[in-house]
Amino acid sequence: MDLRKLKTLIDLVSESGISELEVNEGEDRVRIVNAGSPAPTGHVVYANPAPTQTMQASPAAAPTLATAPVAEAPPAETGFIARSPMVGTFYRAPNPESPNFVNIGDTVKVGQTLCIIEAMKLLNEIESEQAGVIKEILCENGQGVEFDQPLFVIA
Repeated sequence: MDLRKLKTLIDLVSESGISELEVNEGEDRVRIVNAGSPAPTGHVVYANPAPTQTMQASPAAAPTLATAPVAEAPPAETGFIARSPMVGTFYRAPNPESPNFVNIGDTVKVGQTLCIIEAMKLLNEIESEQAGVIKEILCENGQGVEFDQPLFVIA
């Protein structure tokens, strides 16, 4: 994830007053936590194989960039569990008149859109991190989802 995108996310958290934001993009996982001080600062936890680093995004927000454990994949017999990277509202299609992005039995590729999660008036396309067949859809259209909530089983 590039520095401009990280800075934008940090500014969004600082200005909005939310306490936390987590975003997954490919193998990168970024978690920004608002420390809750009068002049909010964000702390970024960046999970990937890269070594621990510290980064200065702006004078107002001094994020800390460090590795964090990434959730382990479920046992092979259950398949890969695609999880929600954020809190929001789950949608299976881009709009009510369109077909669903995926259905049970569909074959998906890495990077293929599985669903949309609406968070803070932004529509975030959630992409498959693993190729396979959709075995289960664990959420209903329009349902609120939490961070790390299972959404799909892909085998």
